[in-house]
Amino acid sequence: MKRIMFVCLGNICRSPMAEFIFRDMVKQKGLENEFFIASSATSTDEIIGGIGNPVYPPAKRELLSHGISCEGKRAVQLKWEDYEKYDLFVGMDSSNIRNMHIILKGDKQGKIRKLMDYTSRRGDVADPWFTERFDIAYRDIYDGCEGLLKALLK
Repeated sequence: MKRIMFVCLGNICRSPMAEFIFRDMVKQKGLENEFFIASSATSTDEIIGGIGNPVYPPAKRELLSHGISCEGKRAVQLKWEDYEKYDLFVGMDSSNIRNMHIILKGDKQGKIRKLMDYTSRRGDVADPWFTERFDIAYRDIYDGCEGLLKALLK
């Protein structure tokens, strides 16, 4: 079983979108039993008193517009102990990658990647919290997840 952790800053927009888009892709291919898929944050900004905030409503609406539910998802923080629990950590932008290296105390096994590296466009998935373009974030995340799945199935 491949264990994949998607990571962004707050775990309320991009990384949960990636988690649920990727889950949907895997399910459509009948591969649910071959993957464990989760998402987390590099910060605690969206975790108050130990309880994570739910997926940001515009991100949730964008997923629902594509027939994907993220019901019940709440923000959690990435922890260094996660490094041994997952096969791959997929960040949304360069800042996430830098912070993942700090939280995970390096990357001795080469498990940290950036989502857009699985596309021909490269670069970062712009944070829709700031851009308010959840449609563009969805497109970029979908394309990245599609490329990631192809890479993993090779």
